[in-house]
Amino acid sequence: MTDPAVERDAAEEASAFSHPAVPPDATAAYGDHPDQVVDFYAPRTGTGPAPLVAVLHGGAWRAPYDRLHITPFADFLARQGFAVANIEYRRGSALPHQGASAPVAGRWPDTFDDVAAALDALPALAATALPTADPRRTVLTGHSAGGQLALWAAARHVLPPDAPGTWRLPCPPQLRGVVALAPIADFTVAGELAVCGGASEQLLGGEALFTARRPYADPAALLPTGIATAIVHGSTDIVVPVAVSDAYVDAAAKAGETVGLTLLADVGHFPLIDPAADACAVVAEEIAQLAW
Repeated sequence: MTDPAVERDAAEEASAFSHPAVPPDATAAYGDHPDQVVDFYAPRTGTGPAPLVAVLHGGAWRAPYDRLHITPFADFLARQGFAVANIEYRRGSALPHQGASAPVAGRWPDTFDDVAAALDALPALAATALPTADPRRTVLTGHSAGGQLALWAAARHVLPPDAPGTWRLPCPPQLRGVVALAPIADFTVAGELAVCGGASEQLLGGEALFTARRPYADPAALLPTGIATAIVHGSTDIVVPVAVSDAYVDAAAKAGETVGLTLLADVGHFPLIDPAADACAVVAEEIAQLAW
């Protein structure tokens, strides 16, 4: 007998992925690798400089899931009057590894290198590729694994001093805030629940390296940030259960920081980025509250 929750999730995923990819208005590179690019979408409404929304797509940090699947969401935000930067980054392998049933999640340190480099380069790239964008009013958003990366990027100034490469910032990033959508925001809870087939453990290089690398990557270990943060999560999400966001919100509270959690009743994982779903309008409003 088919599980109704699984059927519902499949239908929501099919709807979110049914929209054709939307070509960007401009594309700029922030590195030499083919995945080190940012697609820009000009605001479809309004005049004058528009807030810039930087989007980090999900897909469990795995290679088969690239930025194309979130282009309808980027276009949706552009139709709400935002300038949008859809950031690509290096992900895990395209093939399963060592008997795994899914491709490996992420690359260490490449995935984090790319997110840091893209956001550091974003103001200059936007100035050339999308002059209507106002980088002084930047909101960072990300879905699922991209939500983890968004929370991580907002916490770069609280990374341990020995963080790799150029990850650590000397001061808080210039962000109006972060809106994380069903984020993999607490690696310990995500691991206990085997979210995305243990993707967060794979992202850090496997079980043997998880404990040592977690302080450099897990949003729940990088608090408080001092950056305005909101989480939007569907109550019936079976891909990234609400318990993961709850754990992050609890960790923030213990660190003396308030994180807003908007829980959407009878909504699963994918409607948050589906322009045809009411949940997507809620996401846009959460972004607007920070951006404007």
